[in-house]
Amino acid sequence: MGIFDSLNKSVASSFVGRYFKLDDGSGRKGIRPNTSFTTELRAGLATFVTMAYIISVNANILSDSGGPCGCTSSPDTCLKDPNYQLCLNDIKKDFITATSAAAAIATFLMGAMANLPLGLAPGMGLNAYFAYQVVGFQGSGKIPYRTAVAAVFIEGILFIVISLLGLRQLLAKAVPKSVKIATGAGIGLFLTFIGLQNSAGIGLVTYDPATLVTIGGCADQYKDPTSGQCLSHGMESGTTWIGIFGFVIIALLASFRVKGGILIGIVFISAISWFRNTSITAFPATPAGDAAFDFFKTVVAVPQIRRTGLAMDWNLGTSEVWVALVTFLYVDIMDTTGTLYSMAKFAGFADDRTGDFEGSFWAFLADATSISLGALFGSSPNTAFIESGAGIAEGGRTGLTAITTAFFFVLSLFFAPIFASFPRWATGPALIFVGVLMAKGSLRSINWDYLPDAIPAFLTMALMPLTYSIAYGLIAGIGAYIAIHGTIYLVELVSGGRIKPTDKDMKEMWGTENSSDMLPPWMKVLLRKFGKLKETNNGALPESI
Repeated sequence: MGIFDSLNKSVASSFVGRYFKLDDGSGRKGIRPNTSFTTELRAGLATFVTMAYIISVNANILSDSGGPCGCTSSPDTCLKDPNYQLCLNDIKKDFITATSAAAAIATFLMGAMANLPLGLAPGMGLNAYFAYQVVGFQGSGKIPYRTAVAAVFIEGILFIVISLLGLRQLLAKAVPKSVKIATGAGIGLFLTFIGLQNSAGIGLVTYDPATLVTIGGCADQYKDPTSGQCLSHGMESGTTWIGIFGFVIIALLASFRVKGGILIGIVFISAISWFRNTSITAFPATPAGDAAFDFFKTVVAVPQIRRTGLAMDWNLGTSEVWVALVTFLYVDIMDTTGTLYSMAKFAGFADDRTGDFEGSFWAFLADATSISLGALFGSSPNTAFIESGAGIAEGGRTGLTAITTAFFFVLSLFFAPIFASFPRWATGPALIFVGVLMAKGSLRSINWDYLPDAIPAFLTMALMPLTYSIAYGLIAGIGAYIAIHGTIYLVELVSGGRIKPTDKDMKEMWGTENSSDMLPPWMKVLLRKFGKLKETNNGALPESI
């Protein structure tokens, strides 16, 4: 027996192994099969490396809001003020710390409470809405930064209440099965779309004024500075080609079942991109590139959070604040619920009968709690990351994957110069590959034989990448499902059952067999205590987390 086999067996038989349900090969009931301690560590690292881009990206986006620096004139005027620039430099470091700290706490809660291999961090999309629409560029919006952060904090509290009452689970379980299954494929396509673009990927797909998107792959000097459109020299960018090469490496390693293939691909492409004076360098010879390289060379930096911590103003008397709060809550419910269910299905935890997954109550509660905790650091709302699929693809099946990811986010507080330097063309290929895996697992399960089920499913997965929103895809799928099935029901009712689809016997079931499945654990305990809920297999409490 090798040293790693011995370590895995020892940990699996310990308290830690029993708590996280690690597989020790003995066939214990309730374990997570085909996983081990070392697999969980590798998966957690893979999830972190794939998510690590959020550290710098989120800090850049939130810094564009001006944060608590307080621009009192036009953005152009403020940006010419040296003191304001110093403030922006400070808050960018604050936001790097805030992002890492919020992600570390949220991901740890997910692993420890729900025993699920999911990473959480300030969400893409929500951070842009926060910075550019709510607060506005350099504070040019209708809501000051401090007030917006207070709104995020309150939204998290409301989210916790909704999760405790089981309303979030009820909403998720009410989603038709075809739409729920298609969500995984839709998120896979969405993830692939992100990996193909320039902002967080290899730059193969870019903007086009006539067709919206087209083939890209040009160097930065040949792009329109406003839209990012390639004006010439398409498919001549070294970073695009090295990104394609990274995807080929990951695909080949996965094809030969090499463990850690995704992580190997990301680290290899990053390492060769850290050399300067090459066409694929992560540190070009520009003021921004020089600053990034100087930051990279420091290796270790003391974390700071001087201006954004507890930066809240409770002046919530304007209607714009409550519109923003409701929008945050709505998008969080739709986005994170869909992401959690899709990741659970991808990992093999989802119950096809009930639409639930093990640890869902605690997962929803951890997710909701993390929103308010993130606001304490001055960050936009946290959310479950679809990049968690990278760790799941590496074999992560327990909360140890999430706790490992959280550990690396803690390290990133001190090693931000390193972890913030993984270039987008190194992580983009991993996003594309995980998108392939997610689509493969979901597409085959959709009920294509019955059009009223297939059409909403197709709209769900098509609109997620095309609208750049998981929420809009879910809305389209659910709306189409209700419209089509509702009309069929009315036609059958009016015709006395004489007019109905000829293949209706192929329709999927919608709903759960036992309404007690929708109750949160604490409510089940109370009902059992007072004899209102029978002990059945369907209504049984999940095993200890």
